[in-house]
Amino acid sequence: MDHASNGRRLTGPRLIALVGPFQSGKTTLLESILARTGALARTGNVRDGSTVGDSSAEARAHVMSVEANVASTEYLGERYTFIDCPGSLEFAQDMRNILAVCDAAIVVCEADPRKMAALQIILRDLEELKIPRLLFLNKIDANGSGIRDTLAMLQPASRANLLLRQIPIFENGIATGFIDLALERAFIYREHAPSIMIDLPAAEIAREKEARYSMLERLADYDDDLLEELVGDIDPPRDQIFDDLARELREGLVVPVLIGAAERGNGVTRLLKALRHEAPNVAQTRARLAIAQEGPPLAYVLRTIHTAHGGKLSVARVMRGAFSDGQTIVTPRGEDDRISGLSRVMGATASKQPRAEEGDTLAFGRLDHALTGDLLRDAKALGDIPALPVLPMPEPVHAFALVAKDRKDEVRLTAAIARLTEEDPSLIFTQDAASGEMRLAGQGEMHLRVGLERLADRFGVLVSAKKPAVAYRETIRDTITIRGRHKKQSGGHGQYGDVVLDIAPRARGEGFAFLETVHGGTVPRQYFSSVEAGCRDGLQRGPLGFPVVDVAVTLTDGSYHTVDSSDMAFRAAARLGLADALPKARPVLLEPVLAVDVMVPSEALSRASGIVSARRGQILGYEAREGWEGWDVLKALIPEADMGDLIIELRSVSAGVGSYSARFDHLAEVVGRSAEAAVAHAAQQRALQNGH
Repeated sequence: MDHASNGRRLTGPRLIALVGPFQSGKTTLLESILARTGALARTGNVRDGSTVGDSSAEARAHVMSVEANVASTEYLGERYTFIDCPGSLEFAQDMRNILAVCDAAIVVCEADPRKMAALQIILRDLEELKIPRLLFLNKIDANGSGIRDTLAMLQPASRANLLLRQIPIFENGIATGFIDLALERAFIYREHAPSIMIDLPAAEIAREKEARYSMLERLADYDDDLLEELVGDIDPPRDQIFDDLARELREGLVVPVLIGAAERGNGVTRLLKALRHEAPNVAQTRARLAIAQEGPPLAYVLRTIHTAHGGKLSVARVMRGAFSDGQTIVTPRGEDDRISGLSRVMGATASKQPRAEEGDTLAFGRLDHALTGDLLRDAKALGDIPALPVLPMPEPVHAFALVAKDRKDEVRLTAAIARLTEEDPSLIFTQDAASGEMRLAGQGEMHLRVGLERLADRFGVLVSAKKPAVAYRETIRDTITIRGRHKKQSGGHGQYGDVVLDIAPRARGEGFAFLETVHGGTVPRQYFSSVEAGCRDGLQRGPLGFPVVDVAVTLTDGSYHTVDSSDMAFRAAARLGLADALPKARPVLLEPVLAVDVMVPSEALSRASGIVSARRGQILGYEAREGWEGWDVLKALIPEADMGDLIIELRSVSAGVGSYSARFDHLAEVVGRSAEAAVAHAAQQRALQNGH
């Protein structure tokens, strides 16, 4: 009986996210849920790659979740779709893409203080989107701390109160069962089977009473009637307790904490029953998202998959109405697509379905224009498509420059990367105008390496990856006057352009300026713009091999020929003048320096400071990270040349959660061996590109 819906239990397919820190046991919990509900004959194992989750070649090669995995099952006549989300911060965007339309999230964690910062990050995302959430304290069989101490350790990660729903029964230091505080019943664990209810052990009665009263006190913070009953020493009805549990879960006022051991299948049945009776359904999720209860069919694309034989699949949750095979939908950008097949996803397999009902999460076939994050609408309906809340896309923190191993694949590479970034929008592809490099940027080295593995395995394109070129520039120290002359006679009209240029340095950041002080028409006004264009040509690559900045060029004199002078000739003359002048004006190399904000847990701050200092970083100061308990922000200036694998080192000293944001700040002179090495490396790269 569902006390949150006036005596009627919620019905309809539910969508539940499994989230939590890296290696907390999410994939194993999904396996246990599928086995307990009869969707699997036996549980697989993450270590031998036999699970429904982590079904991709990349996940199994690295023995970690690298993408969201979808699996559906039924429990007591109702359908549930679970999405097993990656725990690594590098792949967290896959989780963020699906959260908004989930009915609830199960946060899988363990009593490991090293994972508290990661837990805090995940809970923050859920809190921002107001997702109802339960916490499943996994590996209770290996928990060496008391349950109260564990809860006290976990609480700082959550801005909502953690509400202990169960307490373990220990025998000789081993958790052999649990007491459900809402039901006031005790259960004994069985390996990969539902627990057996037993009489409440006499030795546990006092402990149970104390823990239950503490739970009720937390619930009473948001229920005045319950508070009055507790003050009056009245035992509240069980229905009222379940009413409060469901309402306060749905409103995000509390985070119920259940316990278990996913690898043994312990605690799974009670978790499923909590979902069945207390988790919201799609109608309540629509209300949370401010989507009207009535209207044309709507479906949200939470994941995009390009398959080798089935083409593009858009995994979508039906938020309202229903969709059928062959139905035409419209994207938020006004593009029409026709659904070509509907299928229910189970890890790496899919089964055809004739129709997608409200609340269902199915794969829609061959929607060419649909993107992850789109809310799709029946094309026959009119009106605007509502916007859903989204979390901001994280800034890239690591990048590779890519080169196709086979030159014949260069055209295919661009198309393959377009499909790759469609699957994973947190992979950012750019082509650098100055260096010509194709670059793939993302959330870390593993994120990018998995992307390259997908390019090879799914799209058949092999690439070499290297560190991106640094955006060096050069400028000059001295002022110089030079004559540039272009004269060519080859029968008929010749070419003649002659200019005198004053070339001078400008202050850092002032850029290029072109002036003219010509008197007496020695260079006709009609050619001034061509001279300026020639100067810009000449600054594209200076004597050190890099674009030249912060230079002023003044056209002071010259000469022309009434027949042979032309725009092309004066442009060439100016370019030749620059090429002659710049090496004589004491060129100097400039490197970009970035303003960097490093975000780490406070205990990792000193080690992060050492990493920044070792990279020629100038530390500007420290401050507490606003709104993040136990976190600090280190502000520094770091040369771009030393950013390299900064994120790898930061993550290694911060249990995988450190990050940074960076923006260009200024150009600084580079001298000595550093400058010589940069110039030599650039020359070597140009020679390789030119085939020498």
